[in-house]
Amino acid sequence: MRVPFAVFFLLLTFIFSQSLTAQRSRAKSKGPRGSVYSINKKYSTLGVNLNALNYFGDLAPLDNIASTNLSLTRPGFGLFATRRLGPRFTARASFNWGRLKGDDFESADPSDESGRFRYVRNLQFRNDIKELSVVGVFDFTENISTYRSRKQVVPYLFLGVAVFHHNPKALVPETDVNNGNTPFPNAGEWVDLAPMRTEGVSYKKIQLAIPIGLGLRFKLQERWDFSFEVGYRHLFFDHLDDVSTDYVDLGSLSDNLARALADRSREEIAVESGSTRQTGVIPNELESYTSPFDGNTYTTIAGYGRDARDNNRGDSSKNDVYIMTSFQLSYIINNQRFKRAKFR
Repeated sequence: MRVPFAVFFLLLTFIFSQSLTAQRSRAKSKGPRGSVYSINKKYSTLGVNLNALNYFGDLAPLDNIASTNLSLTRPGFGLFATRRLGPRFTARASFNWGRLKGDDFESADPSDESGRFRYVRNLQFRNDIKELSVVGVFDFTENISTYRSRKQVVPYLFLGVAVFHHNPKALVPETDVNNGNTPFPNAGEWVDLAPMRTEGVSYKKIQLAIPIGLGLRFKLQERWDFSFEVGYRHLFFDHLDDVSTDYVDLGSLSDNLARALADRSREEIAVESGSTRQTGVIPNELESYTSPFDGNTYTTIAGYGRDARDNNRGDSSKNDVYIMTSFQLSYIINNQRFKRAKFR
């Protein structure tokens, strides 16, 4: 767990616990009739959201957790339901679908030392995320009355748990540079990377995440709300992009396609854009080795494409992250009837 996340998590836990303590004390002091948790003040909502997803990881522009390529932002959508539990607290269950994308050719700056490595590495992926989450929403301003009396603008934060399915894919190049530029019959198709074990490791497609973030909720009409929020997903693994550890011996991989997608440093054309890569940036220092796994000889750029000391493909010390920016529209469902005050 990174230090910033740990501090943020502890801060949120403190805020939640202090608020709960204060509300319980207030409820006891008011007695049953004055309790802010009375049933007629609770309500539910149903909503839809439009999302924008960004990826932070080994294919980011810089070796920095806050680095992402905004041009690779991809859309998503979702559905959610909430239940108001108190003057500040709401429970929310959500399902979201969205796409993440990373591309060394589009993101890496070859004039930067670390960017040059990524530019030559030339990896790319896309990953469709299907996420189911349950979070607690804490409002910074309280409403001790019914939904009709809620504030016009409410800032809030949320924290919870999510389970998501992911499946990184890569685009097949036109030809196989490791096999005499033989054309691939499925060139231009997106293929699953997990079964190819491009780094010699396997990983699960279902993972856990901790959603945490901030938002603003706006009252549009009596029963309609609009919200804007930015949510960070803390992950516990580093293969969202199929990149994490070191290059492996190409002969240890299952077939020519797996070898081509494990080491793309010698490709002259960027596979997705079709643009010519800067050949002056790509080193011409080639080296050949004979694999003890299949007895074949492979040629790679020095520092890439083979199991050797310091031949890093990714950085396993930092887990991947994704950010979800959401625009939400929700409708309040309430079957309670409000009684008019009686005058004597």
